[in-house]
Amino acid sequence: MALVHKLLRGTYFLRKFSKPTSALYPFLGIRFAEYSSSLQKPVASPGKASSQRKTEGDLQGDHQKEVALDITSSEEKPDVSFDKAIRDEAIYHFRLLKDEIVDHWRGPEGHPLHEVLLEQAKVVWQFRGKEDLDKWTVTSDKTIGGRSEVFLKMGKNNQSALLYGTLSSEAPQDGESTRSGYCAMISRIPRGAFERKMSYDWSQFNTLYLRVRGDGRPWMVNIKEDTDFFQRTNQMYSYFMFTRGGPYWQEIPFSKFFFSNRGRIRDVQHELPLDKISSIGFTLADKVDGPFFLEIDFIGVFTDPAHTEEFAYENSPELNPRLFK
Repeated sequence: MALVHKLLRGTYFLRKFSKPTSALYPFLGIRFAEYSSSLQKPVASPGKASSQRKTEGDLQGDHQKEVALDITSSEEKPDVSFDKAIRDEAIYHFRLLKDEIVDHWRGPEGHPLHEVLLEQAKVVWQFRGKEDLDKWTVTSDKTIGGRSEVFLKMGKNNQSALLYGTLSSEAPQDGESTRSGYCAMISRIPRGAFERKMSYDWSQFNTLYLRVRGDGRPWMVNIKEDTDFFQRTNQMYSYFMFTRGGPYWQEIPFSKFFFSNRGRIRDVQHELPLDKISSIGFTLADKVDGPFFLEIDFIGVFTDPAHTEEFAYENSPELNPRLFK
């Protein structure tokens, strides 16, 4: 709706003014501004053009300039159709919606049901190009005035992603913050047609499967639940991952993830809801200043038949009465 409102406002200003100005560029869009500026080129004077035509060696250049002058006539107006832009955007989202409906009838995520039931492992994220990096975002304590830096790029031969930077535990000089020093990499929330929030369903798996290597630092793996309640936006399930020098496999059972809120481990613990996974992230905050790196090949889930533990943490009727009804 915000996109439609923006385009309609641009249409109103385009009809009100016969010639677009710089004040209208925020409404008409960057592409239109670049296109309009490219059309408004200075027209050569007739005397200069006639003198150039007299030179036989510049006949070809003069011909190209005459063609350019015909294109950049002041009487012509750029052909910009906002109705077409709105129609193309609607067609794109309806096409996505159609694909989602077809995949839903075919089976989970477009696969037949019998294949999904027999599936033992699945790669959720892998890094083979820039489009894979666009599914992630990086952040650090710079958002609160810190000095840590973090970057994400493709590794050698486009076979992995490299998360690197510098960690600094120096607190911001703002008179309020007393602690600092963290860097994180977080997956973007998947979106469906018309920008609807989607989620991952890992209920048939019991283990998180990663192929990573780092410099020996401990990282915290965070998984967030898909929720529409504002009170739960800071809740997550976490577990520590200790990296080693080689490309080792990391297997973390979902039963090991503990529940936390605003970075504090809660007394009342409960299992990770695997049918509503919103995002996953990696956080470094070990208070060791200096450079770091983490190389990631892929992130997936699988079913380990040898792992039968449902939940690794104790509860009591006093802490969580719902579990003992």
